[in-house]
Amino acid sequence: MNKDLTNSSIDRQNILNNPYALAEIEKAAGIRGIPFEGKTVLLKEQVAAFFEVTLRTIENYLEQNASELAKNGYVVLKGKRLKSLKEAIHLMDVPETDFGNITKTPQLGIFDFRAFLNLAMLVSESDRAKLLRQAILDIVIDIINQRTGGGTKYINQRDEDFLHSAFIEENYRKEFTDALDDCVDMGNFKYPVYTNKIYVSIFRENAKEYRKILKLEDKDSVRPTLYSEVLDLIAAYECGFGDLLRQEAKAKGRKLKPSEVDVLFKIFETQSHWKPLIEKARMKMASRDLAFRDALHHQLQEYVTPLQRDEFERFIGERSQELADRLADAKDVMKRLKDRD
Repeated sequence: MNKDLTNSSIDRQNILNNPYALAEIEKAAGIRGIPFEGKTVLLKEQVAAFFEVTLRTIENYLEQNASELAKNGYVVLKGKRLKSLKEAIHLMDVPETDFGNITKTPQLGIFDFRAFLNLAMLVSESDRAKLLRQAILDIVIDIINQRTGGGTKYINQRDEDFLHSAFIEENYRKEFTDALDDCVDMGNFKYPVYTNKIYVSIFRENAKEYRKILKLEDKDSVRPTLYSEVLDLIAAYECGFGDLLRQEAKAKGRKLKPSEVDVLFKIFETQSHWKPLIEKARMKMASRDLAFRDALHHQLQEYVTPLQRDEFERFIGERSQELADRLADAKDVMKRLKDRD
């Protein structure tokens, strides 16, 4: 998917919240600024010079995007902090005129690297900013691929909660298919039919549509690509609806007709207690797939939000782990528990 960072606040924030990408982008950019409070900062004059635009252009972007830039590191210094910055500039072996007339100014805005990068993703007039945006996108892709071993199809499995959710869902899946077998008067077609009803109820896509969006191959199963929160909700649906099928079939003393099952499912899925769980699952799936897999679920666009820093840690950071390694760890734990008996 071709991303235009100048038009997408969500794509910008996903990059700015990704500490692993930020570290690599900062190395590649090689920006030289003012050492201040343990990091490098830049003044408006320096930023304007880097992007080869006028100071007024930078000020316009600051006015138009004040909230976003402030959230991402742009700050106006006054008092003691401003005095400390002036002292830091004085210690630098460069002419003070490079920083504009700051001697008597009562306040001064500064960009840390995160805020500078935020601005680079906004300035459309600058060729340098355009080149930097392309480098940013390339680095983000490289970092995610590097930390996931070359692909994101199963990035969901790097989550420490995935293994437990997958085991739980598999058990409830068996209960659900058994309930369909025992209680629904329909051929084997009933298994994909009612599985798809659950998918559409939760994330507005059937299996075929989901596979197309994630570009899954024919041999790829859907469930191994789902996030733990989605698997948990599917398990809850399977458990609850399977139980409801058995209760209804027992009350009628016979297997249920497909039309009866459809009515029952409609009542089941519209119960109000599902709403917060469905909204959470949709938000997690839509937001993570856009950020990690570059996959947009069109039916869930309204649920897309920027990922927070801990999400990147969860899936590509130190807390994340390949499924094979988690399985090995689980095997070792089970062996130790067995040896105690």
